Amino acid sequence: MESYASTETLRITEVFLSLQGETSRAGLPTVFVRLTGCPLRCRWCDTPYSFQGGETVPLATLLARVAAFGVSMVCVTGGEPLAQKNCLPLLAALCDAGYSVSLETSGALDISKVDPRVSRIVDIKPPASGEASRNRWENIAHLTPHDEIKFVLADRADYEWAREVLRAQNLAEVCPVLFSPVQGELPPPQLAEWILEDRLPVRLQVQLHKLLWGSTPGK
Repeated sequence: MESYASTETLRITEVFLSLQGETSRAGLPTVFVRLTGCPLRCRWCDTPYSFQGGETVPLATLLARVAAFGVSMVCVTGGEPLAQKNCLPLLAALCDAGYSVSLETSGALDISKVDPRVSRIVDIKPPASGEASRNRWENIAHLTPHDEIKFVLADRADYEWAREVLRAQNLAEVCPVLFSPVQGELPPPQLAEWILEDRLPVRLQVQLHKLLWGSTPGK
C-alpha cells in the first residue's frame, strides 16, 4: 500500500462493518467510514451525532483500520464528508488500495475533484428537507453512469417536486436515480404506487439496514 504524509488527518465519527443499506450496492458487506461535521441541517437527518466530536486520525492509520475488516467495499459518508479537505486524498488512497469505493454526499458541495474511480451518491434535497436552497445544481454536469442520484422524500409535494426535477434535468439519462421515503413519514408502498402510476425510470430504495437493525448507530 502506498504511504501517505503523516500530516494528512481526518476527523472521524466511526468506522464499522455492516451491510450496505442503500444504493445499487444494497446488501453487500461494506466498511463505512463516517467523517465528522456537516454544514447542512436536513430536517430528517438520522446521523446528527456526526455533526461534532469524533477523533482526529492520520490518513495512514485510517487506511489500516479499514484494511483490518477484510472486505472489498468501502463507503465514505458523514455528516458531509466533502466538508473535510482531506476527504479527497482519503478517497484516492482507498481506490489506490484496490477497494470498490462509494461516497455519500449531500450534493451541496463541489464533487468535481472526487477521484473518478469513486461512485458518487449525490443527494438532491427536496423542499421538506429544509435545505433545498443548498442544492448545487452544477454537480449534475459532473455525474457519470458510474454515479447515482438520491431523492429522500417526505410527502406528495416532495414527490411531485422530484418528479419535475427528474424530467427537467433528464436525470435518468445521466445515471441511476433513487427515490427513498423518509422513515415514519412516507410509507414505502405509497411511494411505490406513485412511481408506478407515473412510470418513472427510478429505483425505489428502502433502507435495508433499518429493516434489519432499526435505527441503531453503527449499523
